[in-house]
Formats: sequence, C-alpha cells, structure tokens
Amino acid sequence: MWSNVKRSEGTDAMAEKEFDPTKVPIRPAATVMIVDDRPDLQVLMIERNPKMVFAAGMWVFPGGRVDPEDADEFHTHCEGLDDAAASELLGVDTDGLAYWIAAIRENFEEAGLLLGRSAGARALPLTELAHERQRLHQREMTFLDIVKNHNLVLDTHAVHYVAHWITPIGGPRRFSARFFVTRPPVHQQVTHDESETVGWAWMSPKEALAAFDRKEMVMMTPTVRMLRCLNLFDSAEQVMACASMNLSDERARVLYEPDGSYTIVLPGESGYEGADQEKENGWVRLRPVA
Repeated sequence: MWSNVKRSEGTDAMAEKEFDPTKVPIRPAATVMIVDDRPDLQVLMIERNPKMVFAAGMWVFPGGRVDPEDADEFHTHCEGLDDAAASELLGVDTDGLAYWIAAIRENFEEAGLLLGRSAGARALPLTELAHERQRLHQREMTFLDIVKNHNLVLDTHAVHYVAHWITPIGGPRRFSARFFVTRPPVHQQVTHDESETVGWAWMSPKEALAAFDRKEMVMMTPTVRMLRCLNLFDSAEQVMACASMNLSDERARVLYEPDGSYTIVLPGESGYEGADQEKENGWVRLRPVA
C-alpha cells in the first residue's frame, strides 16, 4: 500500500478539495507483506476505512507513513540490523532503519501483530500489549514507550526490503513507499483497529488477484504488482529465501491494454521493452531465482 496519514490529520477529504498537485510533497512510507504457508502461500490483506483521505476502502498490506519519531532511540532494540546497513540497503544517506521501524509499528497499529519478542526468555505480554495498542491509537503513548516498557527486541533482521514505489502526481497525498516482506509472529492473532482498517483476510496471491479482476476488491496498482510477484512463488519459505538475497532492483514499466487499462510489467515479461517508463515509478527486487 501507500502510506496512511497521521491520525491527527483526520479523514475528511473535503479539507483537501483544493490543492496544487505539482506542489504536493512526497512523504516517506513503509509497508510490509506478511506471508505464511496456510498450508499454501497466503498473504495478509487489510481493508481500509472508506472514510479515509488516502486509499479509501482499498485492500492493502499493513503500512504507513514514516514518522520523525521512528528514527528515535530504536537502534538498541533492533536485532541484526543497524542504521548504516539499513540505509545502505535502501540507498539513502541515513535514517534507513526508520523505515523498518515504521513497517513494524504500523503493522502493530493496523493489524495488531508485533514483529518482535521480549528480551530474554520471557513471553510477550499479549494482553497488556493489546491495551497499550489502544493507548497508542489514542496518542496517549508512543511506540517507543511500548518497546522500552517491555524491553522488546524488534525483528528487523527478519523483515526484508523488496520494492520501492512512488505515487504518481495528481492526488492530495504522495508517498515514497518502501515495501518489505516477513513471516507472521507466532501465537498472535490479527485484529484490525476499527479506525483506519475495518477488515482483514489471509488470501493466496492468486485469490486476491482474481478478486481484483472481478472488481470485488479495490487495490492500487503497486499492490496488484506485488501480488503478482508473490504469485511467482510456491511457498512463504521460497519468498523469504529470495527476499533475504537482496537482489538488484528491476525498473517497473506500464503496459497499456486495448481497453484503456494498464498492467505493470517487469523485465522479462511480455511487452516490457516497449512499455511506458513514465506512468508509474517503481523498482522491484522480489523474483524467483533459478
């Protein structure tokens, strides 16, 4: 998905009825695809509230805007990845780790899944975390407060970067979104927040794409493209093995269909050489390797 906006910005689209599309700032965002074998390959999809300004009523992956506080004091609570390594993976000068923190935080906020563990051998206090999630929604505490309160270790080493999409000019919200993929935490249940998200489902990529084609699920084109990438794999284990390789980026292009619709294609796919390079800005590194 592209990022959702901060809750304090509200959900009233009328507030942004008038804007200059050429001056809309591009905001950093992070989203994470949670994949699992159930027993076939499935991915977690969540349904956004139809009253939201951005991606209203769409089916997306959990994710959101990278907030400034996502760069605060998290490094001591991250396992296997520091800011230098994260920034190198993303091709940014600094604060790359904040994208991983945003992906983990938004997954906790929107889907109720905490991609982390308690330090030592202690089990996660799931009941207490559920209560603190509500306080986080109400802005009574920060995600860093929760991490520090329970001495959590965030699974940044198991969250792999796989794509980068920039929303086209035209809308009241634009985002530079980094896509990640990981496995779901054990002994935790998905729960939507009844605010930004109003539903969820585990679906095979094939099922989700078929529902999109039947117009039963509304999705943005990058979401559809990433589902098509997942559909090239037979299992979550294969997806994670590929994602951990940090392959080179492949530039996405747009292939127009006779009926006016279009498909995002990658190198090696039919029509790529003559496809449009301007309509969508995306780079994908998730693909099967022989």
